[in-house]
Amino acid sequence: MISISGLRAGYSGSEVLQGIDFAMDANDCVALVGRNGMGKTTFVRALLGMIEIYDGEMRFNGADLRRLKTHQIAALGIGLVPEGRLIFTRLSVEENLVATARKGVWTAKSVYELFPQLYERRHHRGWQLSGGEQQMLAIGRALLTNPRLLVMDEATEGLAPTVAARLWEVFALLRARGQALLVIDRNLDRLAKIAGRFSVMEKGRIAWNGDTGGFETDRRRIEAYLGVKVASVKAKDGVRATTGRNAGA
Repeated sequence: MISISGLRAGYSGSEVLQGIDFAMDANDCVALVGRNGMGKTTFVRALLGMIEIYDGEMRFNGADLRRLKTHQIAALGIGLVPEGRLIFTRLSVEENLVATARKGVWTAKSVYELFPQLYERRHHRGWQLSGGEQQMLAIGRALLTNPRLLVMDEATEGLAPTVAARLWEVFALLRARGQALLVIDRNLDRLAKIAGRFSVMEKGRIAWNGDTGGFETDRRRIEAYLGVKVASVKAKDGVRATTGRNAGA
């Protein structure tokens, strides 16, 4: 699905990503983690064609992403739930959802079934929604593009625990349906329940990459990269890592 090699990118000539190698297959769920300022959001922006690419290759299902603009990349099947939500605050919930919708398995009806609160608020403007409702709208809008890959950048940041818990349930449901996910989040414990693999960013590079169980076997290195204690425990859904306070954007 995604094949990236030697990616160098940044802003106004300042290089942030310093030779990223990254790959994921269809139906994968990869957690991208690292301390603040390590380049995770910059990586997402590079993937979507939002910033300058200085060197390297990026391919999605064989298509050369470096030759495409953001809307063309989205049309290939990469959906984004951006940091900060970025919904259309003057449009209604319903207008937000249909603005970028594409034909596919996800429809406005199925999004409303996933998030009943949005149906109840469908005629309200974006600015009238709570933070949690705005995030549900951002996720619903991305799903309505019917993406092959859904990228979520800090989708649970700043939300009430009950709302965040509901979103994690949604992410697990998406995984059960075979949706490919690239997830950036602070909560290692929750990430480990849905992700098959972790990629750890350090100073613009992928410093560690491995399956979820590797958090235990390579614990000391990962703790150094993340600046938190990492442990593993047994759970019904497999191995999971403890929550890290500084493992976010």
